[in-house]
Amino acid sequence: MATSSPLTTEAPAGDAFYTPPVPLPDGSPGDPIRARPLDNAAAAVPGGENWLVLHRSEGADGSPVATSGVIALPDRTAHPVPAGGYPAISWAHGTVGVANRCAPSRDRADTGASPMNAYPLTLLGHFLDRGWAVAMTDYEALGTGTADRLHPYLCGRSEAMGVLDIVTAARRLFPGEIGERFAVVGHSQGGQAALFAAHHAPGRVEGLVGAAAIAPANHLLGLVRGGATLDQMNTGFAFTPLFLAGAIGGDPTIDPEQVLSPRAFQELWPHVPHRSRAGLSRPDSWGGIRGTEQFRSGYPGTPNTHQAKFDRQVEAMNPDLPITVPVRITQAADDERVRADPAPLPGTDALVEELTATNAPRRNIHYRRYEPGAVPADEPLGIHFATIDHDTAELTEWLVALLEDAAHD
Repeated sequence: MATSSPLTTEAPAGDAFYTPPVPLPDGSPGDPIRARPLDNAAAAVPGGENWLVLHRSEGADGSPVATSGVIALPDRTAHPVPAGGYPAISWAHGTVGVANRCAPSRDRADTGASPMNAYPLTLLGHFLDRGWAVAMTDYEALGTGTADRLHPYLCGRSEAMGVLDIVTAARRLFPGEIGERFAVVGHSQGGQAALFAAHHAPGRVEGLVGAAAIAPANHLLGLVRGGATLDQMNTGFAFTPLFLAGAIGGDPTIDPEQVLSPRAFQELWPHVPHRSRAGLSRPDSWGGIRGTEQFRSGYPGTPNTHQAKFDRQVEAMNPDLPITVPVRITQAADDERVRADPAPLPGTDALVEELTATNAPRRNIHYRRYEPGAVPADEPLGIHFATIDHDTAELTEWLVALLEDAAHD
């Protein structure tokens, strides 16, 4: 055990673990606040030693916050700690919602987010089997949120701080066991977060060697504005309040009552802190409202001041960013959740073109596009999640070259 005893002996049991001390202890981003062995089997990465951690990070507004997550170490019998420590993967998870109980480390297999949280554990267990450590952030205010502080969904800088600072926390909790080389891997929301993390890594944390984004969220403003014109119901409207929570995280002056229609604000907005994304998709929630009924009148053609600020924040969620390390983007062409080419709207194909142009001098953008039919649908979560397992072998080969082969150059 490489952590100091107060971190474990003073760690509260149960969900009280997630309530940060007030005020936060002095320190810097990545400083552990408390840690204990993970006692939540539903959240554990198989085949490793799992620890629940609360650490200092930085919120969307730049203020100090406490962020939760899981750190998993390989089986030391099968994989003794190598010289220099284990290479690490910082995993950025996909959309679960903004309800605390849906945070990956808190999900006990009884929430609407449970299938989405469980699916990547096979990939993460594969990483442990290779002898890599895994750090999994819950993101800001997901797990540790309050009624007046929701998870700033898809707010890129906020996500990046969680993804990066948990690596620092792992190194400080397990000195000598977590090495200096790490990569970021994410899916969906987490794919977008991985790109933002790679952008913000310089000067924040040392040792990033690459970022892999599987079906990354992108070009969201067009989806929101297009959905607002549809005179029909759609389960995808569950994302609207999540985008709004993220927009408010980026600009707290946005008033949700001025963005949403009276019905959406009064009847449906209160669901957001309590339901998973899947729960928000139900007919008694955002899945039961027409697109044209989501927003106050005038949107999207003549948005009011708060709607215009909402638009600016959602537009800023597109991860077209300067990045200095190698980037690998994976997309199934027939993924229905994140689309490769959802003409006339831009999709992942367009994002890759943007990133290639933005990072043209470096030529560091690598695109693995699986053509229609290449990824067998894995029901009930479909191709969007099945891409994770289908891509595991090629993704691992790419990561080995960065985490292991380069270390021996």
